[in-house]
Amino acid sequence: MAGERQARLADRIRVILAERLEKGLRDPRLGFVTITDVRVSGDLQHASVFYTVLGTDEERVASGAALASATGLLRKEVGRQLNVRLVPTLEFIPDALPESAGHIADLLRQARERDEEVARLAAGASHAGEADPYRRDEDEDEDADAS
Repeated sequence: MAGERQARLADRIRVILAERLEKGLRDPRLGFVTITDVRVSGDLQHASVFYTVLGTDEERVASGAALASATGLLRKEVGRQLNVRLVPTLEFIPDALPESAGHIADLLRQARERDEEVARLAAGASHAGEADPYRRDEDEDEDADAS
């Protein structure tokens, strides 16, 4: 029950913040920010807001500073639209999703290159022993005739 309420509250906070950021803040440092996830603590007193910024590292840092300075305004907006007794505090955390997705893409590319190299080596390879190492009934018959 509490988990459902946490999830509903987190989803509602995400929508409220996304709508407010879409309308825009009067901070020129704020870049193209996307709210990716919101996690609310079990006691509903704290909300961790994960965000990504499209742009350079300097734009990411500037947007993080803009969000940190607008935390009070955004919390006031969340409190105005939510019907809860206590409005959770907001903590903005840069989401590492784009960086980890890029790292995973690099790892997959490396694995694909290694697979191609192994396939290239296997194409020219031959068996170390006989081509068919398994014994057959005909082989046993030949061994019995020889003894």
